[in-house]
Amino acid sequence: MLIFVGLLALGGLAPGDAAPNPFFEEYKTPFGVPPFDLIKNEHYLPAFRAGMEQHKKEIEAIIQNPEAPTFANTLEAMERSGALLTKVANVFFSLNSAHSNDTIKAVAKEISPELSAHNDDIFLNADLFKRVNAVYEQREKLNLNAEQMRLLTQTYRAFVRNGINLPAEKQERLRQINQEMAKRSQEFGQNLLDETNDFVLFVENKAELGPLPESLVELAAAEAEKRGKPGQWAFTLQRPSINPFLQYSPNREMRKKMFEGYAARGDRDNEKDNKKLLSELADLRAERANLMGFKTHADFILADNMAETPQRVFGLLDQVWKPALEVAKKERAALQEMMKKDGIEGDLQGWDWRYYTEKLRKEKYDLDEEAMRPYFEVNNVRDGVFMVAKNLYGITFHQRKDLPTWHPDQQVFEVKDKDGSHLGIVYLDFFARESKRGGAWMNDLRAQSKLDGVVHPIVTTNFNFPAPTATSPSLLSFTEAQTLFHEFGHALHGLLSNVTYASLSGTNTPRDYVEFPSQVMENWMSEPEVLKMYAKHYKTGQPIPEDLVKKIEATSKFDQGFATVEYMAAAYLDMYWHTLEKPSHLDARAFEKECMDKIGLIPEIIPRYRSGYFAHIFSGGYSAGYYSYLWSEVLDADAYQAFKETSVFDQKTADKYRTLLSRGGSRPGMDLYREFRGRDPKIDPLLERRGLK
Repeated sequence: MLIFVGLLALGGLAPGDAAPNPFFEEYKTPFGVPPFDLIKNEHYLPAFRAGMEQHKKEIEAIIQNPEAPTFANTLEAMERSGALLTKVANVFFSLNSAHSNDTIKAVAKEISPELSAHNDDIFLNADLFKRVNAVYEQREKLNLNAEQMRLLTQTYRAFVRNGINLPAEKQERLRQINQEMAKRSQEFGQNLLDETNDFVLFVENKAELGPLPESLVELAAAEAEKRGKPGQWAFTLQRPSINPFLQYSPNREMRKKMFEGYAARGDRDNEKDNKKLLSELADLRAERANLMGFKTHADFILADNMAETPQRVFGLLDQVWKPALEVAKKERAALQEMMKKDGIEGDLQGWDWRYYTEKLRKEKYDLDEEAMRPYFEVNNVRDGVFMVAKNLYGITFHQRKDLPTWHPDQQVFEVKDKDGSHLGIVYLDFFARESKRGGAWMNDLRAQSKLDGVVHPIVTTNFNFPAPTATSPSLLSFTEAQTLFHEFGHALHGLLSNVTYASLSGTNTPRDYVEFPSQVMENWMSEPEVLKMYAKHYKTGQPIPEDLVKKIEATSKFDQGFATVEYMAAAYLDMYWHTLEKPSHLDARAFEKECMDKIGLIPEIIPRYRSGYFAHIFSGGYSAGYYSYLWSEVLDADAYQAFKETSVFDQKTADKYRTLLSRGGSRPGMDLYREFRGRDPKIDPLLERRGLK
């Protein structure tokens, strides 16, 4: 997807179209939301290609402008360009992640290298850069405001980072590399989705399920019936299925099958194997970095992030790794002892960790995670998020059942500001399905801007929660409830944006800053006074009992060694893949083992994402950036202290924090943070929160 976008409404037919393509007309829906009910698979390719063609003409018009380059006729004109292409891409890539099918996958595979080539045509255009550079060289004399200066410097840097200063032969190789990377990234993601969907474990004896919540037992029964095995229970590698199974099934052999099925995705030596693909991607990234004059891909990426260098990233990781690993080893000893009490000889294994963690949690704190699920019905948690946002910022949420959706499960809300004015639209897509990739994420369907009148944001949040059954609503685990708060933090970053330029609005920030607002939002989820607002039993409506709240507080640091180590192992793995100094043609499995041995990862824990299914870095935008969750957590733990020093809904602090959110990427992240907090962040609150200090 292109970096610089505009938001002009366009109409008409694509050449040769027999009927109107919704992308070529101004949306006639309320608030200008995409008409998902009218958009068909066959509309995407013609719309993409028309969008690219129109964008080329808009860029050529900027170049051919006879007037001397100015901020308005060059930078703002570029910002306005590409409106149709952005309009198509925002819808398509949202659907490709959340509700894909074979046709959409084929379109993604075909169009991705074309989009890469189109992006190169713009950022390797010497005549266009000549105009941008002319404005950049006189920037100090132009009396630009902070946001205009940010747009100018970021645009200039984008040309440089996309190779404009390279000689012609290197630019040609760069184009080839970019297209090859686009192809492999798409193939990696499609392989992973297929691998995840292909695995299923059938259980014939209900006793093997253990104390699984009845709603999940029903889901497993429905899944088995769908797969032609009525009377059995089917478990998949979707998080709502595998996680509870590993936590509660007493059958160790079945836990092993599930665990190994999950851990071997993309590494089965079959037609969906990702090892060769990801190794080639790492090599291509290393080659590109070398072409650009950087030692490694990580050096190239981080030069544009808050961290700036791989050394600073490793410095942060190393600071947390040692205490986290020590805590994890203590947790392992406790779990091993419990396993021995069960009469099981031998060493604790990866498929035992979650099972014995739950048993230990219950023994030590008299807390069973499943006992909490009835208090976290998905709509109640959603309402809790809404209440927190209202208490902090005065905004309100109003369900709109008249707006089109891409799936019947979606909920849509109009968001109004404290004065009752329209602020934006948010879509919520809660439940797991085969057409949706794993994890949880937020997308822009339309970014906020004020360049040509006020354009309100339209954002989506996407999850993989257990779906309702015939007898039970969707009941979330404590962690799943945290995820809802997390993704809504991203949504608020988009919804509360108040900048001029779409390319600097909302979550258009450096990768190691973008997770900061989402992680801050998680803090309110488990505050005792907030729990009482929304955590109500789905049957009785009674608020969560005081003793259960105290148990939740008491267990806040429980299993944090495991959680920190499995995350950090993946962060290290990402950095090792992307600090290769040249193409190395590595054996992915052997390289991963070497990396994990190097940091001393204990065998009972695997990285949260092994290489074969590390979509964040091989088919997403987090290469040399998965550390950013930890980097952002340093910011978030320190920032939330500002509320704890007053009150969790202190209005003065909330107003200052909303100002930070409203500025998106229009200023450097650390500048915004210092303005909010009055100083640089400290790491102590993070270590204290995780019980590592």
